[in-house]
Amino acid sequence: MNQKTKRILMSLIGTIILAFSIGIFKFAALGVDPFQALMGGLDLLIPISFGTLYVIVNGILLIFSLVFDRSKIGIATFINLFLLGYIADFTLGSLGRILPAPSLLLRLLLMALAILIICFAISLYMTADLGVSTYDAIAIILAEKWKLTKFQYCRIITDIVCVILGVLVFFLAGGTLATISTIVGIGTIITAFFMGPLINFFNEKISVPLLEKERKS
Repeated sequence: MNQKTKRILMSLIGTIILAFSIGIFKFAALGVDPFQALMGGLDLLIPISFGTLYVIVNGILLIFSLVFDRSKIGIATFINLFLLGYIADFTLGSLGRILPAPSLLLRLLLMALAILIICFAISLYMTADLGVSTYDAIAIILAEKWKLTKFQYCRIITDIVCVILGVLVFFLAGGTLATISTIVGIGTIITAFFMGPLINFFNEKISVPLLEKERKS
């Protein structure tokens, strides 16, 4: 298998695994990552399927990237745009039918599992280097193209904006404090502090060696 094919497969598999894990994360209902917090608020407000909503929102973000910096857009961007939302929606619905009343302990375990899988999936598609998600591209453009500040600070800014907008839209759509954990909670805090180190771990132990092995063969 040549390098190009392997990188495409890594992008595809990484995105599919990421979509399944987001569905699990949403099902645990203990808070999700900042972008999914925004998507969760919009999902409650707009009466269409999550998969279709995901395509629309990311399509709008894609226009932003195409206007200001197309270099971050690649095959992985479109795989993410058209597949992730529908697979996550399918996973969430399936888990709801299989486990209609999950205990708090089970939800905690599913959340931990989802975070690990999410980090592994992101590691795969980022290492493949065939484009980033439309949301990831925003912070990169703010840092590298507009020179606003360092990337990590731009990412913090975009994450904070997503959480605030997600919460505002959530309450606007009729959400309550009793159900706010479906979009913002312990899971949001954990992703903020632990996703980076976990992604780096999977990069060093699995994703990068996987490509290096192919180059040496």
